[in-house]
Amino acid sequence: MPEQHIKEEKGFKYIEKGEGIPLVILHGIMGGLSNFDQVIDYFSKDFRVLMPELPIYTFPLLKTSVKGFAGFLQDFLAYKQIDKAILLGNSLGGHVALYFTNKHPEKVSALILTGSSGLYEKSMGDSYPKRKNYNYIKQKAQEVFHNPKVATKELVDEVFEAVNNRMKVIRTLALAKSAIRHNMAKDLPHIHVPTCLIWGRDDKVTPPEVAEDFKKLLPDADLFWIDKCGHAPMMEHPQEFIRIMDKWLIERGFKTNKDV
Repeated sequence: MPEQHIKEEKGFKYIEKGEGIPLVILHGIMGGLSNFDQVIDYFSKDFRVLMPELPIYTFPLLKTSVKGFAGFLQDFLAYKQIDKAILLGNSLGGHVALYFTNKHPEKVSALILTGSSGLYEKSMGDSYPKRKNYNYIKQKAQEVFHNPKVATKELVDEVFEAVNNRMKVIRTLALAKSAIRHNMAKDLPHIHVPTCLIWGRDDKVTPPEVAEDFKKLLPDADLFWIDKCGHAPMMEHPQEFIRIMDKWLIERGFKTNKDV
């Protein structure tokens, strides 16, 4: 699969592909732009897909938070002249999408959340007592997925480098603390935008009961499960993820069913 073309403009690093209703994708702490390659390729046929790189390691430390990244998202949408978008977020990206939607409901037409933080997540930032041990880090990275093979050497190398870089660890911890501080339980009942929850049944970071709680607290949410799947369904089972998301967008009127 060809790599997506990454643009760099006005302090933003992002992917943009396709035309139509804006669909903005937000990745997680250990996630990157490549995590959504198949999703971007598929949905860019019908949507204007944009995916900014969250400034996890480049933002001022005091703004390295869920609130700070929601502000970053607001600036990105303004720069791209987007008044209203569908937001798709994984892990921290889902939390940022929720926080932003709570503050700016008029700017969000729908939410798609997968393995989202916002209610509870098993913090990864301070759980690396053996940071220098490559095999230990490999095992930790593999635990994010049901199938350990999804944690490629490239991904493990990236995590190993991050947990052994003092500034990156400080920022990861700042984000983990921010995620706990910005618990959304009281806000979710006020978020009325249509929401699609796609969850791995074997998610150890944001376990299945978290998805159930999101479903209970959000007024207009549909929950879908993917079996034998961990914290990143769009990486581990991309075709099933795309199928669920596509069907939901059609049913909710955001996409025309071309097969009919």
